[in-house]
Amino acid sequence: MNIPRTSYPRVVIIGGGFAGISLAKKLSKQEVQVVLLDKHNYHTFQPLLYQVSTGGLEPDSIAYPIRKILKNFTNFHFRLAHVETIDTETSEVITDIGVLKFDYLVLASGSKTNYFGNTEIEQYSMAMKTIPQSLNLRSLILENFEEALLTSDLNERNALMNFVIVGAGPTGVELAGALAEIKKGILPKDYPDLDTRSVQINLIQSGDRILKEMSEKASEKAEDFLEKLGVNVWKNVRVTNYDGKTVTTNSDLTFETATFIWAAGVKGATIKGLDGNEFVTKGNRILVNEFNQVKGFKHIFAIGDVACMENDEFPKGLPMMAQPAIQQGHQLGDNILRLLENKPMKSFVYNDKGAMATIGRNKAVVDLKHYKFQGVFAWYVWMFVHLFFLIGFRNRVVVFINWVYNYIRFDREARLIIRPFKKKLKRA
Repeated sequence: MNIPRTSYPRVVIIGGGFAGISLAKKLSKQEVQVVLLDKHNYHTFQPLLYQVSTGGLEPDSIAYPIRKILKNFTNFHFRLAHVETIDTETSEVITDIGVLKFDYLVLASGSKTNYFGNTEIEQYSMAMKTIPQSLNLRSLILENFEEALLTSDLNERNALMNFVIVGAGPTGVELAGALAEIKKGILPKDYPDLDTRSVQINLIQSGDRILKEMSEKASEKAEDFLEKLGVNVWKNVRVTNYDGKTVTTNSDLTFETATFIWAAGVKGATIKGLDGNEFVTKGNRILVNEFNQVKGFKHIFAIGDVACMENDEFPKGLPMMAQPAIQQGHQLGDNILRLLENKPMKSFVYNDKGAMATIGRNKAVVDLKHYKFQGVFAWYVWMFVHLFFLIGFRNRVVVFINWVYNYIRFDREARLIIRPFKKKLKRA
């Protein structure tokens, strides 16, 4: 890998997401050698992926080069690599570009889509966890409307204009709201030859309310916003299969659709060597103690979505969101430095700063620690917070200008099929 030898302890971080970047920043000016490995050379601001999928933003607005984030820091090295195995006995990381020794290892590999063992759903559905996946979804949505123009089969046309989103967490809710706004403001102008009133947006939730991690008031208000936008919200419905054409559920309810989006869950993106039953809990997350140490190791840690830190307040582990990841990365940086100074580590305490979701133009719900509010003011708060946490001044400016332009013109300029997406078809 051509990592120079040094007398400093080597800290290897796997993953350039919120957790990995937060930790790297904390350690970058200290007397340690930091090596960050990721299969992409950029950090993705995942909360805005849905806007890339719906043509509101271009992908470079929510991505930022990892090397540029940490370019001014000494003793920092980035390598574009796919990590294959972790050898805990020899303290080595085995990748597709070579083997690397470590003194301290931190898994910040994040999460991936959880299909709960349903192979057909995995094969035929669309996920939205990465920028390439979001671009695929954007292409498919636009291609389906182009195809709907060409077909004379009414059932096929309706299927092409029928959207089914499974999972009513923030991702599913925000995506449904964005699609509803496209139906209302853009499709009639772009496709005057189509009866866009036939477009159906279906949001399916297996539980009895949407945004279940937020307050009941936020859930109720978000559902009200969605229904006013024309979204069909289906609760207490569990999807059992999708064969590329038909969505089946645990009831008599079925959907014919060419656009089936799976946002129903995520699981930890574990790595071979630390993926055994002795390490992994339900949800495929690595069990860690209050210092983020992996069970049985003093020099191996896990932070962010891949880590499961159980406590009385969060018996299933901390929520898989940006804030716990950022805070864990910062705290672990302090603890590694304390270890090097032979000082006791400090337990991680999560500072819950709340949750929020937007449901389109002038509509959002915000749950803070002491305040809960919805509507226009919540929408402005949502925008400010997301702009603040974007990395890079250019990205903030570009996203802000896009939002202002889209708001004034009721438009989404990035509805472009840059790279066509070929949907998998079920074999006869």
